[in-house]
Amino acid sequence: MPEKKKTITGKAVDWAIIKRIFTYVKPYRSNFILAVFTTITLAALSPIRPYLVQYTFDHYVAKPDQGMLLYMTIVLTALLFFEATLQFSDSFLTNRLGQSIIRDLRTQLYKHIISLRLKYYDTTPIGMLVTRAVSDIETIADIFSEGLIVIIGDLLKISVILVVMFVLNLKLTLIILIPIPLLLIATYIFKQAVQSSFQEVRTQVAHLNTFVQEHITGMSIVQVFNREKAEQKHFEEINAKHRDANIRSILAYSIFFPVVEILSSVSLGLLIWWGGKGILNHTTTLGELVSFIMYTHMLFRPIRQLADRFNTLQMGMVSSERVFKVLDTDEVIENKGQITAENIKGDIEFKDVWFAYNSDDVERKERPKTENESPGPITLHAKPPSPSPTWILKNISFKVKQGQTIALVGATGAGKSSIINLLNRFYEYNKGAILIDGIDVRNYELTSLRKNIGVVLQDVFLFSDTLANNISLNNREISREQIIEAAKLVGAHEFITQLPNAYDYNAMERGAMLSVGQRQLISFIRAYVYDPKILILDEATSSIDTESEQLIQRAIELLTKNRTSIIIAHRLATIQKADMIIVMEKGEIIESGNHQELLKLNGQYKRLFELQFKEEVNQL
Repeated sequence: MPEKKKTITGKAVDWAIIKRIFTYVKPYRSNFILAVFTTITLAALSPIRPYLVQYTFDHYVAKPDQGMLLYMTIVLTALLFFEATLQFSDSFLTNRLGQSIIRDLRTQLYKHIISLRLKYYDTTPIGMLVTRAVSDIETIADIFSEGLIVIIGDLLKISVILVVMFVLNLKLTLIILIPIPLLLIATYIFKQAVQSSFQEVRTQVAHLNTFVQEHITGMSIVQVFNREKAEQKHFEEINAKHRDANIRSILAYSIFFPVVEILSSVSLGLLIWWGGKGILNHTTTLGELVSFIMYTHMLFRPIRQLADRFNTLQMGMVSSERVFKVLDTDEVIENKGQITAENIKGDIEFKDVWFAYNSDDVERKERPKTENESPGPITLHAKPPSPSPTWILKNISFKVKQGQTIALVGATGAGKSSIINLLNRFYEYNKGAILIDGIDVRNYELTSLRKNIGVVLQDVFLFSDTLANNISLNNREISREQIIEAAKLVGAHEFITQLPNAYDYNAMERGAMLSVGQRQLISFIRAYVYDPKILILDEATSSIDTESEQLIQRAIELLTKNRTSIIIAHRLATIQKADMIIVMEKGEIIESGNHQELLKLNGQYKRLFELQFKEEVNQL
């Protein structure tokens, strides 16, 4: 989903965003105070050195005094070293403050991201979230290292220098300021041009990250369908837009800085012309001219940088706004349950459950009133009418007793996976109730609920880490001995020990170095060592070879023994021993019973079973 281009217009600084960013300064208050103090001190010291140079020329050069000249040289050198120390301290403190804040902000953002419902990821590109968590947050650090504090310091320095210049020599000051109106106009044009180009750069970075992340992850599809050249062309188009956006910002810099140099040179030329005449007419001293040359350089340097710093500040605010938008996303699973699921037995009941992915619309329209809820309009703001809910599950009701195994069968899109997603609270159901041991799943504390539900998916995800860490998920409570014992029971120990480094073998990203069956066995070991009270198998045998299927079938029998289990099955031969089989179609239960009972019904289950049986016979 392309990211919409957003610009900040009409505001030099968005104080609401700045205020929110500065809430993260609180733990680093002493660092912030020191940074502000060094910034103010540097601004206050800035006019002293030129003034001392003027004093030295007028008193110890015009009227030669070598002793005092040496003394003043030592004083100026010491002052220079002191300013350099303060500049180092200021740079270090502001950068450390920025890095500390973005560390906290990135931690908060990641914590928020992993708490979001799966619904959010259904509509949000992963590359966009990567951009938010990495490059956008990095830009926020610039608000402190190159933004607000530095801008305040530059403005203070300009103000102090101008005041001192006006006090020392009004005419020379006015001569120097003649090109300033042209400089202000150039600065404004530059700021507008760079602001627009920088915002475009950030947008194109997000597009680039999204494209690269998606296509590297899906590289097998690209290559299988011979799309390399087409995708390369698409990438080149996105990359060209990123290049063009950067070139526009470079062009603005390439024009602006020479213009500033020309205008500062004009000021300097006017100063030397007027000051030189003053020296000849004895109305200006040599010391004044030298000091004002220094003041001119000190005045134009921060003015030249201010426009760039304002753009840095605004880009930091744009990035902050994007990060805060993710943080303010309310697609967070509510975790208000107070009941821990430590001692659950595993009784499961679905009671008249309805579910739709456009749940916001459904909850607004269909949500039942509580006892104390006052009647009134459902919506507080005028909105266009929402589309009718698209029900994925309709009036689903069934019970699973402790230790029983039930199977869910049906065509793709029948709603089988939605049932297990609701049980895990990856999504929230809209009507009805889902109970475990007679208690609504929403009343359980979320972490303890999921700890007691083990899921083995068809598409097994393995991290780029050792097999042992992929099995334990870096849980220090699970020992290596437990992992090896579980692997032996599941039947995976033999193939693991044949790999280089055995349990320390790196599976690589998504388990690319393992076969489908091997990855599936690893997921069974993972489920076994976590010892859940409820086990869910989602199409666990649909994409594997016969030999692996035998091992996995044995693992299924081991895992489901005396454990409440829900199996989503593609191959009906694997679920004939289930206590109950539920047949689904278009989000509804159309048949239920054990294998023999369903065959006697001569319904959908029997047709599916006979169809698969014929396919298996034909393959022999």
